[in-house]
Amino acid sequence: MRTELLFISQGVSFMGNSIQKNLESAGYDVTRVDPEIKEIAAKKDEIPIFVFYLGKFVEDNPEVLVYLKDVCLEEEKFLILLGNLDELSFVENTLPPTAISAKFERPIDLKKLTAEVQRLVHTVDEREMKKSILLVDDDPTFLKMMKSWLDYEYRVTIVTSGMQALMYLAENKPDLILLDYEMPVTSGPQVLEMIRSETKIDNVPVIFLTGKGDKQSVMNVLSLKPDGYLLKSLNREQILESVYEFFEKKRASDLLKMARTRL
Repeated sequence: MRTELLFISQGVSFMGNSIQKNLESAGYDVTRVDPEIKEIAAKKDEIPIFVFYLGKFVEDNPEVLVYLKDVCLEEEKFLILLGNLDELSFVENTLPPTAISAKFERPIDLKKLTAEVQRLVHTVDEREMKKSILLVDDDPTFLKMMKSWLDYEYRVTIVTSGMQALMYLAENKPDLILLDYEMPVTSGPQVLEMIRSETKIDNVPVIFLTGKGDKQSVMNVLSLKPDGYLLKSLNREQILESVYEFFEKKRASDLLKMARTRL
């Protein structure tokens, strides 16, 4: 079970220390950082749940809130807010409801807070059993639509460029990459070539996303030997069915390989 928590709190305070000790007593590994982008960024990849103990400082640090919004939405982190009514209201004016998993008004009910953390840990465990997909496309509207379609069945991470994809892959190994064929600066074929040249990720399946369905365009895509291609014009049911069929075929292939190694 995942038990890591990131406790974001400015300075040392009696209540902050009490909250941290209470969570540690409940069996969670708590890492405390100041509400600074650099400190949060250094730990965010390792920890799925953030507990943010607010203070008057939040009004002077809007960039931290914007950063947390992006991290929570794009990387599917869970954010719990702790603060007085004014602090919570200020943060809620910056962060959309989808970026906030829970909020507690001071004085904090530590028993309820621990119960909420336990619920989120259970959600993280369930989510991590799902297949992971890296979705790469320079069209934010298309990305959001595809993510909303795939989110229920899979863990989906979205990036908007080939270079962002390569940076993500330097630290992560998804079960599948859905890669836009035509992107500026670093194109889909260039990204695929770099993926195949890296031993750590060279076996990650890559399916191209393309807006062109004519015979010549499809032949150009397949000549690069991806693990498949999907037309962007497909509807939700067709996309979900195609991804499901891919994972089922891969599972069957993996089982066959395992059986052969035992012979």
